[in-house]
Amino acid sequence: MSLKICNIKTERTLGRTDTLMTRKRTNFVPKSTILAFLFLGLSSICIAEPQTWQIDPNHTAAQFSVRHLGISTVRGVFEKTSGTVVFDPSDPAKTSIDATIDATTFNSRVQMRDNDVRSPHFLDVAKYPAITFKSTHTEVPGAGIFKITGDLTIHGVTKQVVLEVEAPSQSIQDPMGKGTRMGANATTKINRNDFGITTMPGIVGDEIQIVLDVELTRPAK
Repeated sequence: MSLKICNIKTERTLGRTDTLMTRKRTNFVPKSTILAFLFLGLSSICIAEPQTWQIDPNHTAAQFSVRHLGISTVRGVFEKTSGTVVFDPSDPAKTSIDATIDATTFNSRVQMRDNDVRSPHFLDVAKYPAITFKSTHTEVPGAGIFKITGDLTIHGVTKQVVLEVEAPSQSIQDPMGKGTRMGANATTKINRNDFGITTMPGIVGDEIQIVLDVELTRPAK
């Protein structure tokens, strides 16, 4: 929890300012006026609470790409992602992520390949239906850049990875009246062998590029 200064301007405040300026000419400021200004000054300090956002599965994509035979790139998507993001606008380094990707929704637009990737040859989604990411540390090395370190679990194996995140967009009001929305993008690279997925070496590339396009929601208050 942290403190920030709120910009509060009211007709009452302006009125008291005018009164004070007028009375300064006579070198007389009543105690009641001083106390009033002290109260208004303290009331302009407010608490900046961390915000909890929900990942919107309908507007979020967890995309991947991998080389095939070293000569082309196969791309696809996991069609369902859920979870929460905690974001403190006054201290972005406190950002945390807890996300789950439904591995059974793997889609590369080729049914035979998708079935094979879901099988025990690769992801074995019957045994490991979820891919999870839980952040452990966030750094903000520069304007508009986050580096979020966390534990990525795939195929029952957990490894530490770093997400390169573009700073979240400005939040907007949902035009349908369903609260507030915000977007963010993240990328990372992994080696599939680190997660015990070693089938078809030389045919399927080892390096997997992951791109996350995330839309977040907060309910209306």
